[in-house]
Amino acid sequence: MKLTPPQIQNLYAFTRQHYVEHYDLQTELVDHLANDIESVWQTETNLSFEDARDKAFKKFGVFGFMDVLERRQKAMNKRYFKYLWTELKQWFTFPKLITTMALFFGIYLGLSTIFARWFLIGLFVIICVFTINKSIQLKRQFKQRKALSSKKWMLEEIIFRQAGGSAMLLLSQLPQWYNFSDNIFDNPYIIFAVSIFSTLFCLWMYISFEVIPNKAEQLLNETYPEFCL
Repeated sequence: MKLTPPQIQNLYAFTRQHYVEHYDLQTELVDHLANDIESVWQTETNLSFEDARDKAFKKFGVFGFMDVLERRQKAMNKRYFKYLWTELKQWFTFPKLITTMALFFGIYLGLSTIFARWFLIGLFVIICVFTINKSIQLKRQFKQRKALSSKKWMLEEIIFRQAGGSAMLLLSQLPQWYNFSDNIFDNPYIIFAVSIFSTLFCLWMYISFEVIPNKAEQLLNETYPEFCL
């Protein structure tokens, strides 16, 4: 016995009722439940759809779909950071390497002056303003995308909302930069290390807020073949 389209839709609603919001994970779970229900019906032909569904659901254990959801989130986060790492490596090859070196030497020279601490604070204030502004823009874009489609994709949400967490992390650390002693900038090794960190951080923020979101359609089509439909 095969499931009917209304029964398939019932399974989608069932996954939503159990806190699975993303369509890609819903589809995976619906397919799994459907196969289990059809297997149950092979041995218990008189069992109702609801009873067969509940019996299939019990196989997920006490926590239901939560374990599957956690595994999918880890997998999608891993995929997202792989995209970030791939984009970051490109800034260390020509011609983008020229921009990276220019950014590094600009920061290094700024930290080599008597106004090093204020230069560093100013740099991170600029980054904060940029990240907060882009976070608001990406949040607005995400809402617009949701308004156009009733489906919610996990990777899409990560792309448009993950970077905002970096902005909050940066804001929480900003007072630490202010408390730096001016004497530490007399050490060229510290200046060099801080310059490297600042350069990488600037690139990471730019990729997170600008590059990856602009490639969202391409990345989503690669991840979800059904996304373009």
